[in-house]
Amino acid sequence: MSEKIEVGGQSITVDDKGYLVDLNDWSEAIASHIAENEGINLTDDHWDVIHFLRKHYDEFNTSPNVVLLVKVLAKEFGQEKGSKDNLYSLFPKGPARQGCRIAGLPLPNDCVDWP
Repeated sequence: MSEKIEVGGQSITVDDKGYLVDLNDWSEAIASHIAENEGINLTDDHWDVIHFLRKHYDEFNTSPNVVLLVKVLAKEFGQEKGSKDNLYSLFPKGPARQGCRIAGLPLPNDCVDWP
């Protein structure tokens, strides 16, 4: 089942979990809209993760799980910024699950989704 969200006069289709049906519909405005609906005010730290997620998807055609996300972000941005605790403070419903939804990407294959 899918539904529509309106962002900047554009009608975007999302699935019943809020993930974009067409990944090409993504924009920073849509990311901000999704984040706002989830109670998140995006900061530079959020955008670093979001852009990393999109870059990873573009390169590997898959969304990273939390273990990979922590490992790579710690290497790229340092242990504190890439720590699991920090990532969960940014994306309380799960850095992979919620981060991918905001980044306009599908749920990672090995990630169990719940509300």
